[in-house]
Amino acid sequence: MNISSPRAVVVLAISVQFDADRMHVQLSDGREITVPLEWFPSLRDATDVQKNNWRLIGTGVGIHWDDLDEDISVQGLLQ
Repeated sequence: MNISSPRAVVVLAISVQFDADRMHVQLSDGREITVPLEWFPSLRDATDVQKNNWRLIGTGVGIHWDDLDEDISVQGLLQ
């Protein structure tokens, strides 16, 4: 009998967009995560310029906002 253990699939962020009260994160597997900005007060209270000044951490394992000193991991969004 051949039993194989499941392999972890690494899902990465590839882009981030905002609307008035939500953040939308496009993932490398085609999914999009939409979360309320209320979950992240520093993003909720940020200007559009600050919110859109993001960069990917570790090729997409997370997202960082220099202006806000905010980091969000994809893993954290998926839990």
